[in-house]
Amino acid sequence: MSIRVYRNAAIHTGAGGTPPAQAMAVDGETLLAVGTEAEVREAAGPGAELIDLDGAAVLPGFYDAHIHTAQYAQSLGAVDLRDVRSLDEALAMVAAHAARLRPGAWLFGGRWNSNTWDPPAQPDRYALDSVCPDLPVALPSVDGHTVWANSAALRLAGIDAGTPDPVGGEIVRDASGEPTGILREAASYPLRDLMVSPDLRDLLRAAQEELLALGLTSVHDIDGEDCRAAYLELRDAGELKLRVHKAIPMVHLEAAIAEGRRTGQGDDWFRTGPVKIFSDGALGSHTCHMSESFAGEYGNTGIAVTPYEELVALFSRAAGAGIAVATHAIGDRANHLVINAYEAVGPTPGLRHRIEHAQHLRPGDLARMARLGIVASMQPVHCTSDIDLVDHLLAGHELASYAWRGMLNVGVALAFGSDAPVEHPNPFAALYAAVTRTRTDGTPAGGWQPEQRLSMAEAVTAHTLGAAYAAGEEERKGVLAPGRLADFIAVDTDPYLESPEAVLRTKVLTTVVGGEVRRRRI
Repeated sequence: MSIRVYRNAAIHTGAGGTPPAQAMAVDGETLLAVGTEAEVREAAGPGAELIDLDGAAVLPGFYDAHIHTAQYAQSLGAVDLRDVRSLDEALAMVAAHAARLRPGAWLFGGRWNSNTWDPPAQPDRYALDSVCPDLPVALPSVDGHTVWANSAALRLAGIDAGTPDPVGGEIVRDASGEPTGILREAASYPLRDLMVSPDLRDLLRAAQEELLALGLTSVHDIDGEDCRAAYLELRDAGELKLRVHKAIPMVHLEAAIAEGRRTGQGDDWFRTGPVKIFSDGALGSHTCHMSESFAGEYGNTGIAVTPYEELVALFSRAAGAGIAVATHAIGDRANHLVINAYEAVGPTPGLRHRIEHAQHLRPGDLARMARLGIVASMQPVHCTSDIDLVDHLLAGHELASYAWRGMLNVGVALAFGSDAPVEHPNPFAALYAAVTRTRTDGTPAGGWQPEQRLSMAEAVTAHTLGAAYAAGEEERKGVLAPGRLADFIAVDTDPYLESPEAVLRTKVLTTVVGGEVRRRRI
């Protein structure tokens, strides 16, 4: 392969304090030279292929530190209830989608949010039965922590009036003890085990094109073992175009240890990541583990999905086997217990442990995270999506919520992602949320808790080098420098020069992974 020179661009290398470069030389999958065009062409030699980027701004490829790519791939062809505003509207969309499915097929999708419905009432299985009596229906809520199922799905999962609530979960029941079809946290796991797509490899192949078009060149996938197998098939077939850092589900930890998996194992295209463990639920499902009750719900402090003693045992088991830990924690009590558990396990050289989401913390726990080297893997759009919910449910709580500035100020490493399909995987929406703390319509004016805003440079770093650091890959990704992977994007808006509103509307012109153009905007 000849050396390629990408030229005529404002290249933001990701190395703080350096002016934009003009050109880059790529040899194979790595960068050979970065600098002025004269410097780069001299390093590349006379036979280099020249690729003109037409004056575009260039950034290191974005790295999504928390994304469910299998669920995202499945969602592209599933019913999407994200924008519905009533039960009747949701049921109409389910009925229309069911009419297009073959007999016996599962109806997937969801992402409903009954908090925004008029009236805001929890749905039940009988409503689904009225429009879809035969096909099994399983619809996760927008936060993914509650599943709304119909009677056919409950039967296939073996859930009835005699089924006990599992540890860390709740089967919501009516006055007579019958399941209503609402399954919270661990109670939904039997249904999730049935929600498997036989064509996942094909779905992921298509989904990676969507992610590349958004400027993502690496993902830290949080889905299951079927997703891992599909990605390995794509890699072996030469069809993998973006890089994958693959988490291990908690239920597969022992099998992964027996197989000899270790965090960081693999190559630049596919590596083993941490084990993913759930500490609590989510705010939208009223199941995140809080120190105080939710406003108007006396006695409800959420759900401890994994008890503290089990957290410590799991952390020790994983770390002892060379596997890092990524723990979902949203409520302040959950975050406090997770930090305690990491502290109890003690130093684990070579492993970077993480808290996924880290949304609501006790202010004093920020410094503890920094001292223990715990990475905060966060999703900026969750903040702007949840503004009204936080103000309502957590009123009066003394919290550091989505405290990006506070974390950076005390030395916590930030890694940004999307949690797609909970949110859209567009990284420019994440940058906008991080620097404005407003919704896309500009509300609330001045930003929600604006003291926690980041600069654009800090936000870009969290979504590139920060995510790479969380995965232990900061020597390979996140900065455009000689010897690093040639993963970068050319965009029509320079985020360092334009307004946040302009950045939100950014179009990705070219996506390069491993020195090859993987996606070009037509």
